[in-house]
Amino acid sequence: MDRNFILDIVDTEEHKTMTLTKIQIVESVQNQTGFPKNRSLEIEETLLEIIKRTLASGEDVMVSGFGKFSVNEKKERKGRNPSTGEDMMLKERKDVTFKCSGKLRKRVNSN
Repeated sequence: MDRNFILDIVDTEEHKTMTLTKIQIVESVQNQTGFPKNRSLEIEETLLEIIKRTLASGEDVMVSGFGKFSVNEKKERKGRNPSTGEDMMLKERKDVTFKCSGKLRKRVNSN
């Protein structure tokens, strides 16, 4: 099985200006592995659930050759309601950021 099977569908002209959807990922897994659609969907859903559960627990997720999803704590801060201009306090919250790996950055910029 080709290790870059999901990224291969992004390289086509059809996807240059589109957003890659979950169903397109499922179809790509199905086409490249020969798995039935329901098994491909199960794989995609399981992978995303593992990532979501890990991030929700406060842990970072690093995928070698792809990038790192990091959970950042945002402290309470002063903000402004954009509709009314009224000052307000924004509650503390967690935020998720993504930093791509050098390999992914190189691949994206090579086109």
